[in-house]
Amino acid sequence: MIRILQVVNNMHRAGLETMLMNYYRNIDRDKIQFDFLTHRPEKSDYDEEIVSLGGNVYYAPRLYPQNYPAYFKWMKNFWKEHPEYRIVHSHIDAMSYLPLLTAKEAGIPVRIAHSHNTSIDRDFKYLLKQYFRSYLTKVANYYMACGEEAGRFLFGNKKFKILPNAIEAEKFIFSQEVRMRKRDELGLNGKFVIGHVGRFSYQKNQKFLIKIFEQIHLKRQNAILILVGVGEKEKEIRKLVKAKNLNKYVLFLGKRNDVNELYQAMDVFVMPSFFEGIPVVGIEAQFADLPCVFSDKVPKEVKFNNNISFISLMASAEKWASQIVGKEYVSRGINKMEIKNSRYNIKTAFSILENYYFHFQT
Repeated sequence: MIRILQVVNNMHRAGLETMLMNYYRNIDRDKIQFDFLTHRPEKSDYDEEIVSLGGNVYYAPRLYPQNYPAYFKWMKNFWKEHPEYRIVHSHIDAMSYLPLLTAKEAGIPVRIAHSHNTSIDRDFKYLLKQYFRSYLTKVANYYMACGEEAGRFLFGNKKFKILPNAIEAEKFIFSQEVRMRKRDELGLNGKFVIGHVGRFSYQKNQKFLIKIFEQIHLKRQNAILILVGVGEKEKEIRKLVKAKNLNKYVLFLGKRNDVNELYQAMDVFVMPSFFEGIPVVGIEAQFADLPCVFSDKVPKEVKFNNNISFISLMASAEKWASQIVGKEYVSRGINKMEIKNSRYNIKTAFSILENYYFHFQT
């Protein structure tokens, strides 16, 4: 059996983490087993399932600059205690430099850096991340990305392999029955429902989304915005909603385990992100045959359904609103086979990763 060490920040229910679990559930675990190295002290949403599937979860120190001496010491001991790992696969973009540097020093032969984005969050580690990004190819020796743009962003001219951000398609296929049940449960009957799923963060640009919804509500008095997720910008967005007197029309649903059903209840899915790799939520929404409006910063590679529109972030909130309202009555559920055959269906995509790992054993 091959044991692969997957390096992440945590294993909460977010896009990258959910994608990894989709692959983990579908690979042949008699031949390939995943273990996870996280960088948070607390347990994550998927930890129990990982253990139930035969995996291990390790908790490394957080990747704060003040922790680096302790981190390198911890990682040095980790590699000594776990000689079973010959393949390490890191998913933390530019920050992958740190764990892969320790893996290189420990003599780990296969060190995979995986790009999941096309830009870098402007947080307090922004300059450090830019530095690590420039040296990442010095410590990794194999490269993977969710899409072409994400690969070029992190690896430049290096050759990389694309792994689709595949999902469990059957869970998301449109169902009128689920739609009616969920809308009734949430009190959405007779409403024009705009949906958004994503961490409250600079990247996801929810501040502009509220401005867009303000314009939508002027056009459709029955409009409701549902926001699924948590994050550091949530308080700021709640204040903005209150300041615009939209409290009655914006639902903050928090962290959910029924997102697949929430897509059914929506009428249009909106993603005004400043940057993305290949967004998992954008793929999920398309499997639900949900009309989508994405910013022009979302790579066009994500599109496999004809109900998708891209609009510039330079366009006004009113123009965005008009585009969204124009999708109010789009029919759903008519392209089931076409959707199931997408490259983003985990039932076919999982073999890509299996074969990739097997390659290193030959």
